[in-house]
Amino acid sequence: MERMRQRADFLAAAAGAKASGSAFTLQARERDDVGPPRVGFTVSKKVGNAVERNRVRRRLREIVRLAPAGRLQAGHDYVLIGRRAALALPFARMAAELDGALDRLHREHRPPRPRRPQSAAGRNGESAR
Repeated sequence: MERMRQRADFLAAAAGAKASGSAFTLQARERDDVGPPRVGFTVSKKVGNAVERNRVRRRLREIVRLAPAGRLQAGHDYVLIGRRAALALPFARMAAELDGALDRLHREHRPPRPRRPQSAAGRNGESAR
């Protein structure tokens, strides 16, 4: 996992897809290359003083570090914006929220599966006998 550090990268990710949880908001965008995923972390002063903001940032970094290897897709940038709830939320729940947020983001960007046509009898709940 590479870290994002440039403001332009954070702004580009902000224009992409978003998924919210109680502990953070996850922003993602697909880059034009197939390099490793990059992750950025941000916590505003609304969250608390420097000690609290750093604690939230450390917890966010750790849930990303412990995420299974394939969860963050190559060629994507991710930004986690910490919220105050991340201070009190159990770590396992934060990890589950990250997993769910990644599912929502990547599900929205997959091409839709083709649907099988249904017979007229199947649509009405009747059997085709």
